[in-house]
Amino acid sequence: MLDLGSSFVASVARDPDALALVDGDVRLTYRQWYRKISTLVASFDQIALRPGDHVVTVLQNRWEAATLHWACQLAGLVLTPINWRAKADELDFCIENAEARAVFYQDVSAEAVRNSTRAASLQRVAVGMKVDGDPAFAEMVGGTASDALPRVGADAWSIMLYTSGTTSRPKGVPRRHRAERAAAVAHVAQNLYGRGERTLGVMPLYHTMGVRSLLAMSLIGGAFICLPRYDAREALALIDRERVSNLYLVPTLYHDLVHHDAFAVTDISSVRKLGFAGASMTDGLLKKLADVFKPELFVNHYGSSEIYTFTIDQNAPIKPGSAGKAGINQHIRVVRINSRSVDELAAPGEEGEIIALLAGDEAFEGYWRRPEADAKALREGWYFTGDTGFIDAEGDLFVTGRVDDMIITGGENVSPVEIESCLSLHPAVSEVAVVGLADEKWGKVVAAFVKRNRPVSEAELEQFCRTSGLTNFKRPRRYVFVDAIPKSPVGKLLRRLLVAGEYDAERRPPPDAA
Repeated sequence: MLDLGSSFVASVARDPDALALVDGDVRLTYRQWYRKISTLVASFDQIALRPGDHVVTVLQNRWEAATLHWACQLAGLVLTPINWRAKADELDFCIENAEARAVFYQDVSAEAVRNSTRAASLQRVAVGMKVDGDPAFAEMVGGTASDALPRVGADAWSIMLYTSGTTSRPKGVPRRHRAERAAAVAHVAQNLYGRGERTLGVMPLYHTMGVRSLLAMSLIGGAFICLPRYDAREALALIDRERVSNLYLVPTLYHDLVHHDAFAVTDISSVRKLGFAGASMTDGLLKKLADVFKPELFVNHYGSSEIYTFTIDQNAPIKPGSAGKAGINQHIRVVRINSRSVDELAAPGEEGEIIALLAGDEAFEGYWRRPEADAKALREGWYFTGDTGFIDAEGDLFVTGRVDDMIITGGENVSPVEIESCLSLHPAVSEVAVVGLADEKWGKVVAAFVKRNRPVSEAELEQFCRTSGLTNFKRPRRYVFVDAIPKSPVGKLLRRLLVAGEYDAERRPPPDAA
């Protein structure tokens, strides 16, 4: 397996004049981009960064962040990207945990860096601005240098992503060059990407989906069209102007895209391939996207930072909810909840925990300095995902939620995803999230938090669930109308905030659509 530096050099040789990167007025071919990357690698030497050093970035999806990614691969540095919204204490934790040597930051993250105790002792580089005492990124790429050559092999560390850390301190997920490239090759194959594709680079480059889009485009001489911060109107404008050919987004971003006022007047004809990951997509949104885009390919990709691909369904609308079958580099199983062995398989149709083989080419090897996390998740050569699901009679996987999200009401196990998919099909429901709320009699009761787009009553929603065939014990016993469903920066539903009462209750009912 090639290291990523060699992979990029090969891409430059193959498609030197192909458009590689777009960010506003910045438009770079592979040859032009390689020159800037090479200059940056030489600048790393000037600030004494050496192979194996961790470099923290706190950046949006701008051309400098993408350039840093490739420069680190060639220089043998371990890119350690952090959410640009991180607070100073979160930044301190990641810097200390990774033993970082440098931090690259921009205006939106400057305050956190300024207030970070750990960042004060690092080499800091300002991106897109000038800060007294800190080198400017523009100067680091502004000169000339010999073409950079790869300094490490395929077994070197490439990147360390941090998990979201919704219940505890985030966990570092170190990944080697070979695993990263294997995941990118699989991404190209499983999404049927062709030469010269253009993708909307909006999924964060601190997230596995964003990284995969960046790497995949390099393999096919494709273009990464930067969108620094998600805005549906700007996303639509870029799709139209840059003739974006594929989208790979979380469901929330698709929802915002097709429900934006500008969608109806935007030329989306260039988009022929859709892919989603990061969360389940409701049946209602799946149908809407299939109707308006009429894509040649509509992929449901199920995976994680730890192991990029678990399963793939390349025709998601045909079998709503299905995550398909194991990817080309993977083998999965569903074992009984709280099983002690990987051989305690759940029966077809029985809900259990999804596990994935660690021998797959895309897999990580363990968390960064978290032996307790390894002991919980890595067993007998398999990765225990913490996700629940079942395999149907045709061998397709259905992901139903998280082990921790399972609602046990009156002794019955209830998955929130099935109820959300049902309610999402009601025309008055814009978004919905289902959780279990504490109840003295039942232990927990099923509660649906609904964002309405027109008036609808609890009784009407209850009747809709009945006529849809939802089993009695699965039907919500409480409805809460809200103005917004809490989500993470990458669009993941934060059920724990609903359970904790941290949500925006509906201030006034929506107007009648008529």
